[in-house]
Amino acid sequence: MDKNALMETTLGREDIFAGRIFDVQRDRVRLPNGKESIREVVHHKTGGVCVVPLTADRKVYIVRQCRYPYHEILTEIPAGKLDPGETPEECGRRELLEEVGAVAGKMTPLGTLFPTPAYVDEVIHMYLAEELTAASQHLDEGEFLEAEAVPLETLVEDIMAGKIQDAKTQAAILKVWYLLEKQK
Repeated sequence: MDKNALMETTLGREDIFAGRIFDVQRDRVRLPNGKESIREVVHHKTGGVCVVPLTADRKVYIVRQCRYPYHEILTEIPAGKLDPGETPEECGRRELLEEVGAVAGKMTPLGTLFPTPAYVDEVIHMYLAEELTAASQHLDEGEFLEAEAVPLETLVEDIMAGKIQDAKTQAAILKVWYLLEKQK
């Protein structure tokens, strides 16, 4: 398969919005068939990290928080955006401490996730955090959430039943489940 045969070429760009976390641009592109089209793209400025904090007894610390665009309380794993100059692992450790109040002795990369590839260029780095030690939770100003340890098996069941809609949480939890089942 020739991947170049599927590529689109940027012909022009118009800045639509510049924000604190993301920018929006409208690109004019040439399609593989030679015709032109428009692509509206949300450029995430930093990317993000999510962490599956797994206890020795196979519980995962999740957080519940209001996600304004959906006007719902969602169940998610700890996550956040990268700060300038911060590595993904450093961000994961920071978010784990801030949101859950835990420190990981071991961080294992689980890969990256493109949450909405049709129009957003955000990359989320996923980690498994193990050998957890309790510390103090340090929520950001304006951040309101509740943390709870839930059995991994329950989270997998909730994902499969459609009770957990967050993409990063689904992907990372199912990856951890797969890794642990493979080790049996």
